Amino acid sequence: MLVLSRKLGEKIYIGENVCITVVDIDRGKIRLGIEAPRDVPIYRQELLPSKGGEPVSPEDTTSVVIQ
Repeated sequence: MLVLSRKLGEKIYIGENVCITVVDIDRGKIRLGIEAPRDVPIYRQELLPSKGGEPVSPEDTTSVVIQ
């Protein structure tokens, strides 16, 4: 596991087309903005089944599309 320290507004790039930005830090919580192509799936850990590693089907989750 790679562990990085970032300050508010700083970015991390994964490959050439995924960018993660620290957008807010408040009382021990951080908010991350993720920019990625639409064909790159992004899942929160709690939406993945406990075994098998396959994500829950999109019909079983609530998704938000940000324009």
